[in-house]
Amino acid sequence: MASILPGVFKATKKDGSIYYRSSFTHKSKHISLGSFADPESAHHAYLEAKQLLYNESETLISLSDYRKDIHVLSFDKWVSLINLRDNGMYFATPIYIRKRYFQYYMSPSLILKFDIDDLFYFASHKIMKRGGHYFVADFGMQVSILGRFGIKSYAVIGRDYDFINGDTTDFRRENLVIHNQYHGVLLQTDSKSSNTRFLARIHVNGYYNIGIYDTMEQAAIAYNKAIDILHKQGVGRNYVPNYLEHISPKTYADIYSSLKVSSKLYSISPSNQ
Repeated sequence: MASILPGVFKATKKDGSIYYRSSFTHKSKHISLGSFADPESAHHAYLEAKQLLYNESETLISLSDYRKDIHVLSFDKWVSLINLRDNGMYFATPIYIRKRYFQYYMSPSLILKFDIDDLFYFASHKIMKRGGHYFVADFGMQVSILGRFGIKSYAVIGRDYDFINGDTTDFRRENLVIHNQYHGVLLQTDSKSSNTRFLARIHVNGYYNIGIYDTMEQAAIAYNKAIDILHKQGVGRNYVPNYLEHISPKTYADIYSSLKVSSKLYSISPSNQ
């Protein structure tokens, strides 16, 4: 297809309407710059991309120079092109590589930080935000990014996990501390004595408290025991049991048999669901 203007190509939608694609080639790599309503805007995007990559002025254009009201390129594309210029790597997602970590730009003012080990995962997974939660589309499902760090999607900050430096945009592993990694376990702190114990609870048409235990592992095993009791009672809900890989089968069995759970569990029947 012939170019109308440098970097501009005419295209047709399924409904027959016309639009214009902008793209260019950098070091043998073809890069799409987006779709536009008119050829002039598409050409402007092409010129902006060239300026970002081949700027010959003494002062390089930076990420902070982006202005939505005057630039045709999307901010995501702006980040990707500047990263290509500065670091020699192009990503479809708005990633900029720093020393020993990278930044993921949700917007010019909202910037997430990740370890380099997570680079290629987020290079191929676009992060979205809804209601204060970050997630990606994976195998057709919306998956919380917390799961990548061993944190449950329903976890509560300050209770189940924390950001050590107080920065809730800093997802580097050294900055994350997980207080609770198990299903059905809640941290309980006595404000008077500062003693920490763990509440196990399970949902059956509302929450049932299973018991309060001295360790997180005991509460996690109590949750598993509650699942077994409910299944024997005919409750068919598909609960996900806790997996405690660091505990031997014998130790697990000893804890399981010795743990006391709420007697209310034995009165739950399928009709209670």
